[in-house]
Amino acid sequence: METLRKILSYARPYHKYWPKYLFFTLLGILFGLFNLLLVAPLLDLIFQTPDAQTQIVAQLPEWDFRHLSDYFENLMNYGFGQLYQYLNYDLMAILIFMACVIVLASFLANLFRYISQRVLVRLRADVMRNMRAALYRKISGLHIGYFHTRKKGDILSVVSNDVTEIQNTIISSFQVIFREPIMIVAYTGALFFISYRLTIFTLIALPIAGFLIGGLVKKLRRYANKTQSILGQLISFFEEAISGLRIIKAFNAQEYLHGRFDQVNIQYRNSLKGMFNRQVMATPLSEFLGISVVALIVLYAGYLKLHDISPLTTGSFFVYFGCYYYLLTACKAVVNEIANIQRGLASAQRFLDIMEQQNDIQDDPDAVPLKDFQHSIDFDRVGFSYQAEPVLKDILLSIPKGHMVALVGPSGAGKTTMADLLPRFYDVTSGRICIDGRDIRKVPQQDLTRLMGIVTQEPVLFNDSVYQNIVFGQTGVTPTDVEAAARVANAHEFIEQLPEGYQTNIGDRGSKLSGGQRQRIAIARAVLKNPPILILDEATSALDTESERLVQDALTRLMANRTSIVIAHRLSTIRHADMICVLDKGCVVEQGTHEELLKKDGLYTHLHSLQK
Repeated sequence: METLRKILSYARPYHKYWPKYLFFTLLGILFGLFNLLLVAPLLDLIFQTPDAQTQIVAQLPEWDFRHLSDYFENLMNYGFGQLYQYLNYDLMAILIFMACVIVLASFLANLFRYISQRVLVRLRADVMRNMRAALYRKISGLHIGYFHTRKKGDILSVVSNDVTEIQNTIISSFQVIFREPIMIVAYTGALFFISYRLTIFTLIALPIAGFLIGGLVKKLRRYANKTQSILGQLISFFEEAISGLRIIKAFNAQEYLHGRFDQVNIQYRNSLKGMFNRQVMATPLSEFLGISVVALIVLYAGYLKLHDISPLTTGSFFVYFGCYYYLLTACKAVVNEIANIQRGLASAQRFLDIMEQQNDIQDDPDAVPLKDFQHSIDFDRVGFSYQAEPVLKDILLSIPKGHMVALVGPSGAGKTTMADLLPRFYDVTSGRICIDGRDIRKVPQQDLTRLMGIVTQEPVLFNDSVYQNIVFGQTGVTPTDVEAAARVANAHEFIEQLPEGYQTNIGDRGSKLSGGQRQRIAIARAVLKNPPILILDEATSALDTESERLVQDALTRLMANRTSIVIAHRLSTIRHADMICVLDKGCVVEQGTHEELLKKDGLYTHLHSLQK
C-alpha cells in the first residue's frame, strides 16, 4: 500500500479530481440502485403475487430509527401505492410510467458515470505527465557515478516499459479502487434492506472465495518482479546491439551474442508465461467461486421461504439477486484489478527506486554564490576512489588564472577523473579543490558550472538543429552571437553549406555530420557560453589530420585569455602549455613546461619519444 500511496501522490493536488469524481460516481450508483429497487413492486404487480396488494401501504409511515429496513420498505410501498391509486389501478399505465422512470434513471446513472470517467481520464493523463516529468528531472539531475552502477537498459526499461505498465495497471485501476468500494457498500446495504438473514449468509461465504484468490495474487506479484527485471536485461542487449553494431560485425560476434540473448529471452518467456497464467486464472476462478456462492444462496433462500422464515416476495427475490449480481461484479472487478495492480506494483517499485535515489552531489546548505573567477584553482591533497581502489592520491596542483595546464600520462592514470572533479561530477574523497580559496563544495553547483566550458573527445550533440545545439539552454542569444561563435570555432563555412544552414537538423547524436564537424559544433557551443575556465578532454584525439588542424585552430582561439585544463593524448598539441602535469597510477609524478620535463628524462620524456 505504501508503493500505491507514493504513486497516487503524483495526482496532487487531489482536490482537482477526487471530490468531483466521488460526487458523480455516487450519483451514478444511487440512480442505478434506485432503478433496480423499482423492479420489485413492479414484478409483484405484474405477476400478481398473492401478497402484492397487501404490501401497498395506505398511510405515510412514521420514522422509526430502530426498524430502518421496515421504514424504507413501507415508504417505497406507500409511494408505489399512491401511484397505483392515481392511475386508477390501470396496470398498463403503470407499466408505461415505470418504463419511462427506468429509462430516465438509467440515462442519469450512465450520464453521471460518463462525467466521472471524464474526470478519471484527466487524472490519468495528468498523473502520467507528472510521473514522466519527475523521472526525467530525476535522471538528468542524478550524479554521474549512479550510472556506473546501473545498466542503461534497466534505466531505459523503467522509462519506457515500467511507466507504461504503471499506466496500464495502477492508473487504469483508479476507477475500481474508488468506485467499486462505493458500489460494494451501496449494494450490500440494499441486500441487507431486502433480507438481512440471506445477506449475513452471503457475507460468510464470500470471504472464503477471497482467501483462495488472495494466494493467487501473491504469486502474481513475485512473477511480475522477476519479469520486469529480465526485461531490463533484454533492453540492454538491444541497446548494446545498436551502439556496438560495427564491432559486432567486425568480430563476427553475431552468433555469440545471439546465444546470450536467447538465454535471457527464454527466461523472460518462461517468467511471462507464469505471470500471465496466474493472471488469466483470476477471472475464471473468481467466477466459479461466485457461482458456487450463488448456488448456496439459492438453497438457503429456498429454505427460508419454504419454512416461512423470510418475507421475500417474487419481485424482491429477483431484485435481491440483481443486487447480488452487481455486488459480485464489483467484487470480481476488485479482484481482477488487484491482480493487475500487483503486476503494476513491481514496475512502480522500480520507478520509485530511481525516484528515491539519493543524489550524492548536493549543494551545501551554507553555500555562498560565486559570481566570477579571479585568482587560481587549487587541488589541495586531493584523493578520490570509485570504490575501494583509489584512483587519485594526494594531488597537489595550483592553476593560476589565465594559464593553460595540460594533464598527460598513460591510460588509467586518472586524468579524466581529475578533470571531472572540478565541475563536481564527483566529489573528492579526501582533500579539497578550491577556486579563489573557496572549497567548491561550498559553492552552488549552478554557479560552479556556469564558470566552466567542457569539450570532450566524443562531442555530445542532440537531435535538433545546428542553431539549437550551439545555443543549448543559454538565454538572451541572438543569431549574430551564434554565427560569431561558429566563426571562432571554424564551423561557419560548413554550416552555411548544409541544406538549411543553421536550422539543419543534425540527427541523433549529430549522425549527419562528420567527426570534425561535430567537434567544431561543440567548440562553438563553448565559445558562445564564454566561460572563464575551459576543460578540454582529448578533444582532437579521434580526428583525422585535416579535421584535427581545423579543430586545433578553433581550440587555440577558444583558449585565448582563458584558464584551460587540457587532457592531451597527442603531446604535440600541448607543447606551449604554461604547465604540464604528468600523472601515473593516480599520482602527480612530474610538473613543468615541455622543455623542463624533457630535461628530467622521466615519464614525460618516455611518452614523448613514443610519439616521435
